[in-house]
Amino acid sequence: MKMDHAKLADFLRRSRERLRPQEVGLAAGRRRRTPGLRREEVAQLAGVSADYVMRLEQARSSQPSVQLLAALARALRLSEDERDHLYLLAGHRPPEGARAGHHVRPGLLYLLDRLGDTPAQLLTDLGDLLAQNALAEALFGCVCTVDEPDRNIVWRWFTDPFVREAYPAEEHDRLSRLRVADLRAAATRRGYDRPSTSLIDRVGAASEEFAALWQLHEVAVRRESRMRVLHPSVGAIEFDYEMLQTQAADQRLRLFTPPPGSTSVEALELLRVVGPETAHRSHR
Repeated sequence: MKMDHAKLADFLRRSRERLRPQEVGLAAGRRRRTPGLRREEVAQLAGVSADYVMRLEQARSSQPSVQLLAALARALRLSEDERDHLYLLAGHRPPEGARAGHHVRPGLLYLLDRLGDTPAQLLTDLGDLLAQNALAEALFGCVCTVDEPDRNIVWRWFTDPFVREAYPAEEHDRLSRLRVADLRAAATRRGYDRPSTSLIDRVGAASEEFAALWQLHEVAVRRESRMRVLHPSVGAIEFDYEMLQTQAADQRLRLFTPPPGSTSVEALELLRVVGPETAHRSHR
């Protein structure tokens, strides 16, 4: 990413001018001629030299470090969106948002239940299944008997032969590569932290196929695609697959919607009647 000196200078200057002294615990004073904060005050709050703040605002500085940007963001009381904008203008990737782990907000559970006509699942970015609505359970099966560490779509795909029965055989290779490429993207975003490396090592030790695909170093975030699911009672159902990011940096909402006007619309309606009793043996 390239630093935009002019836009960074303008953003810093205007952010400083918008901030009132009393908002950062400083006295306004009667003889203050500068709108907002003075450069010296921003420098003091950020723990940098006033000369460097001046050079930044005059588009004459070298690229600031992420540590300095974080200090400036705090000093200028920037919102999260403004902070991310600051990082991008300076040529850095913004820091990742807060992670929720396996905690599911009540609002998301409510949303899953409200999506009564659409199979929907909530997963972590590493593929741990956190929750699914009734129609998703009817489509893929219940995971209530599956140990929590095994409720991971990558783990189950590469270690449980029954999982692949839900998809046409000719799609298996493509889906395997998609899962591996998406996991690599997630692991890279996380900086290969302990949960991601633990999962990679675990699946790699259990599956030669996964280990071989991992060596290809393919990376692709899976956001949308067309897919088919084979259900034992209603047959093949075609879906448009959408992956939506939630407010948490490490959780995703998966939606499965049938193409409008297709026979899959009727098949999904039938699935709602059939219910989860005849779904596949385990989560797909």
